[in-house]
Amino acid sequence: MVLMKPFAIAAMLLLSAAAVQAQQAGTPPPPRLEVAPELTGAAQPAKFKPEELEAIVAPVALYPDALLAQVLMASTYPLEIVEAARWSKANPSLKDQALQDALQKQTWDPSVKALAGFPQVLQMMNEKLDMTQKLGDAFLAQPKDVTDAVQRLRAKAMAAGNLKSGKELTYTSQKDGDQTIIIIEPAQPEVVYVPTYAPGIYGPWPYPMYPPYYYPPPVGYPAGGFWFGFTVGIIIGGGVWARPVWHTGGVVINVNNFNRVNHSNINNPNWQHHPEHRRGVEYRDQGSRDKFGHGQKPGVDTREAYRGRAEAGQRDIARGGPEQLGGGRADPGGVDRGGGAFDGVGRGNESRDFSNRGAESRGGPPGGGFSGGGGFSGGGRGGFSGGGGRGGGRR
Repeated sequence: MVLMKPFAIAAMLLLSAAAVQAQQAGTPPPPRLEVAPELTGAAQPAKFKPEELEAIVAPVALYPDALLAQVLMASTYPLEIVEAARWSKANPSLKDQALQDALQKQTWDPSVKALAGFPQVLQMMNEKLDMTQKLGDAFLAQPKDVTDAVQRLRAKAMAAGNLKSGKELTYTSQKDGDQTIIIIEPAQPEVVYVPTYAPGIYGPWPYPMYPPYYYPPPVGYPAGGFWFGFTVGIIIGGGVWARPVWHTGGVVINVNNFNRVNHSNINNPNWQHHPEHRRGVEYRDQGSRDKFGHGQKPGVDTREAYRGRAEAGQRDIARGGPEQLGGGRADPGGVDRGGGAFDGVGRGNESRDFSNRGAESRGGPPGGGFSGGGGFSGGGRGGFSGGGGRGGGRR
């Protein structure tokens, strides 16, 4: 039952009385007035606007497609992002088989585990936790709007002359109906370079009401100025196992890679959100609450629990001494969630020297492609070699 506020009830009673008096007097009733939803307690947050979505996806829109897909999925589990960031901070020396073995003991969603091989991405998502939660909320409720926002930003960066294929990434475009899709893929199969850049890469930002999120620049680059570079290359070994489906929104899974990395046996290539990994974090809109929240209602309790644990995680990271988190939980979806996220992840240094990296990354002719690395092929239509097919977002 929706409880109405007293002054809203009084307003409705006055309107009803006026209508009765008008009818008795033989005069037309006064015009019907709608009571605002916020007065009835039934207010719902508005959908994210296109310009707001561009501000949210700005820090990740230029990630390689496969890594972007992992970020989109993982952002729907913000509390596990915090836990994974704490764990990664506490275990910086883990790599290769040791990292894989350690991840097998964790209970996070596989999409979150996959980011353990990209500690700088986890760090950004944790430190910009409001961005992460908005990204996840938007991706659950408006997946096509999110992927469209990514494509608009990629088009702006390309039009500004700032996306040119090099030895780290290739930038290609293809037609999908009346839409041009820009594909970003590693230049070297099995190795992912994570770009780091200022919002200036997109050209002048046209939305003063929605300034873009961004991660602070590396040492030696001016805050707010134009800069573009890459972190150390990560050997993925098939550890990223999904990609965006641009024509419908959502994500499609390479089931062969997923099963091998996560020691499972799924056969559905369509990504599905698992509410149990939400850890009680409130869903933003009623549609998501109805679909995933099992009757979850907006309230202070879940917000406060989330806020306290998230802030505690960030404080631990700042101190550099968090405890390890873990514990066993079965996945009611029937997927073995205990597997490691990578086969042979090269961690190396957190980042490499950014000097002159921007010029190098923008050099070289456009073009190139990506096939065979991690089992991907087929570009923006979501196709895979060895599993997954065309896919179609989420069920």
